[in-house]
Amino acid sequence: MGTTQLESVPEPKYWHLRTVLSEALDSEFSVGEILPNERDLAARFGVARATLRQALEQLELEGRLQRRRGVGTTVAPPRVGVSVGARDHAWPGTADDAWQPADCDLAAPPAAVAEALGTERDEPVHTVRRSRVTHGQPVAAELLHIPRASVPDLTAIDAPSGVARARAVLRELQRLELEGQENAVELGSAGAEDARELDRLPGAPVLVVTTRYIAGGRTAALSVATYRADTCRLTFGDLGDVQIHHGPRTRAS
Repeated sequence: MGTTQLESVPEPKYWHLRTVLSEALDSEFSVGEILPNERDLAARFGVARATLRQALEQLELEGRLQRRRGVGTTVAPPRVGVSVGARDHAWPGTADDAWQPADCDLAAPPAAVAEALGTERDEPVHTVRRSRVTHGQPVAAELLHIPRASVPDLTAIDAPSGVARARAVLRELQRLELEGQENAVELGSAGAEDARELDRLPGAPVLVVTTRYIAGGRTAALSVATYRADTCRLTFGDLGDVQIHHGPRTRAS
């Protein structure tokens, strides 16, 4: 059988440069050190700046580099292990929950969220905003969407907005019997709001974890959590021993 067209395609120039840069990061730079500017790096390696940017973007995606506001491109520390699953399923807001509530409002969600929740597109739902910090740095931001039918007694609580309202919604949600939850993970890029909360630039790589909480045979809540892909090594499953590595194994912790 002859060689396929895909097999005959040479390695892209940016990918070769990515390998060379990765070796340089290991031998010449330390964690947190700022890289030279693009012009100097392109001159050093004899490549066009467009090729250099592709290689840098790939290394950022792999967690080797970080782009920091007002600082530049720095060498990233090893990824932090972050659990997105537990031995026992539990509602958000329980005692051992690592998330911190920040705000809550009542408004119509995006169409995709309404479809997942099984609500009408113009039907308001509670949206709790939460954040997650590990080792002193923000690693994730979450939007937790909860239909009003899941927290029917909330109207009696005098907490119109803010953290108090968020906690009240979570307390009411925990009155339901949780039947199970489903997780899905996909790669994405940070929008303006997520980038601001995670202290990253718009377009930075992120891991989006969607969790569907099931009670009464329906979706009682839907979490959309955005994790920094340059920082987080996600663990999930009943034993927490299944890991997603984006980057060299020697960099994962």
